[in-house]
Amino acid sequence: MENAELNKGESVRWILESIEIDKMVDVPIEEDKQPSTMSGNPNEKSPKTSATNLRKRNGVQGGFIPKMARMTSGAARGLQSLRFLDRTTTGKEGDVWRSVEKRFNNLAVDEKLFRDKFGPCVGMGDSKEFAGELFDTLARRRKINGANGVTLGELKGFWEDISNHDLDARLQIFFDMCDKNGDGQLSEEEVREVIVMSASANKLSNLKQHASTYAALIMEELDPDNLGYIEMWQLETLLRGMVNSEESNTKVAKNTCTLAKTMIPKQYRTPVSKFLSKAKEKIHENWKKVMVLTWWLTINLILFGWKFYQYKQRGAFQVMGYCVCFAKGAAETLKFNMALILFPVCRRTLTKLRETFLGSLVPFDDNINFHKIIALAIAIGTSIHTLMHVTCDFPRLISCPHDKFIAILGPGFNYKQPSYADLVQSIPGVTGILMIVLMAFTFTLATHSFRRNVIKLPWPFHHLAGFNSFWYAHHLLVIVYALLIIHGYYLFLTSEWYKKTTWMYVMFPIILYASERILTSVHEHNYRVNIIKAIVYTGNVLALYMSKPSGFKYKSGMYVFVKCPDIASFEWHPFSITSAPGDDYLSVHIRALGDWTGELKNRFAQFLNAPNLNA
Repeated sequence: MENAELNKGESVRWILESIEIDKMVDVPIEEDKQPSTMSGNPNEKSPKTSATNLRKRNGVQGGFIPKMARMTSGAARGLQSLRFLDRTTTGKEGDVWRSVEKRFNNLAVDEKLFRDKFGPCVGMGDSKEFAGELFDTLARRRKINGANGVTLGELKGFWEDISNHDLDARLQIFFDMCDKNGDGQLSEEEVREVIVMSASANKLSNLKQHASTYAALIMEELDPDNLGYIEMWQLETLLRGMVNSEESNTKVAKNTCTLAKTMIPKQYRTPVSKFLSKAKEKIHENWKKVMVLTWWLTINLILFGWKFYQYKQRGAFQVMGYCVCFAKGAAETLKFNMALILFPVCRRTLTKLRETFLGSLVPFDDNINFHKIIALAIAIGTSIHTLMHVTCDFPRLISCPHDKFIAILGPGFNYKQPSYADLVQSIPGVTGILMIVLMAFTFTLATHSFRRNVIKLPWPFHHLAGFNSFWYAHHLLVIVYALLIIHGYYLFLTSEWYKKTTWMYVMFPIILYASERILTSVHEHNYRVNIIKAIVYTGNVLALYMSKPSGFKYKSGMYVFVKCPDIASFEWHPFSITSAPGDDYLSVHIRALGDWTGELKNRFAQFLNAPNLNA
């Protein structure tokens, strides 16, 4: 760590200020110019995180606390004392070797130096454990049986290895010390042993005491895939970033970038693997939604393909070609989706189904999102169906040779070849145009910009934006369903009633939805409430405390539908219940975002003599 400059006589001490953990950030890991030491105080707390930020507190100058210049990762702290090989490269090389040679002559037995005397001989007498491991490594590298001792010539070879200034050579010795079995991989236990040896060599008792913690930190940073080991090149990258602290910033930054990449899990290291991994995670997190959408898409494709193939085998294909196949295939999916779109808004039915085993398989709480997806499919199906008819089927019908038309399609058109105007003015043509206009109007007002009143329309169209417009425009779809049944009954190419299946698709969903609306109207009289208290908060928030209806039960996290007849006679709006199930009252907190909620807040604000804030 880098110490801030201090005036002489100042009393300072280091304290832990905060903890930061960020494995994915490129942090330059380089050793400081001044060697750092760690306190051997037994009361000092063990580091528990992969990154710490230290401050020094000046007790003389009124508690002024200057910040440290940078942070060091936990792995770097665990490895910052591993430059043990530098201890043998100080001073003049010739003088140092002569001292080693002299000690060899004093310590050798029968001109052989044994393992227990290697440390004192090379100047590591106070680190016998580390010196012994270094002796074994050097002997293993040179294929020498260390148990029989080494001669002066062999010791000279050892000395040349450990006194080599080349960084790669020194790192290779360190790697050989770590990787005793030579498999190129380090387990957490091997990393711990290395830190213990380093602590012994540098007289860092506190580092030795917390070797297991630092080993875990190193594995956490360099083994993001939880493989149980780290490769030698990963540890080399970290060590190079520490040893090369005096190199240029460009080279350090390059090493840092390489190190950061090694700390990123393998599945995120390339754009393709990152995309696939993210997609896999999304699917795993949203498997219910994926399953429902998959089934829905499959059913749509089956219906489209079935009707496409059916019309390819009919005589109409000889006149209109693939255009009629696409038009009828899209029409079949339209009938299915026009029926299905009503189920997500049958709230009572969904509540009952949520309590069954289906609740663990189907994401009923995402009913509105599914409703929107189906609406998008309806818009796409309508576009395909309309374009195929208007731009392809109709022109081919009117341009078909009369004899061919009468022979193939005559019975479906009462043996009269229609003009383009006849087709547009027919019952299917008129009902189709009306449905498109009504659905386009309804879908437009249902978009976020209109429903949330984001878009500001000029007078006299300003009332078309807002929730009220969205709500009432949606009821125009009742007319659309009536037109859909008529449109599907008066078909040109189908005469048998049982083949006109539109009413079969939509009959049950319409009855179910209508029944729910009727039940809601009947039961609403049983759940009238009185306002106990109302509070208008800053930020356009209204808190309502209401009397709890008799027999009304709910659980935490549920929501309730609220209607205010004085504002809108038919509108129900959902709000989360903020009171506890055991309270004798109901409470909701409503934020004024739209016209209905804004009007509700304004009325209570006027009654409470509070500032009338526009929603």
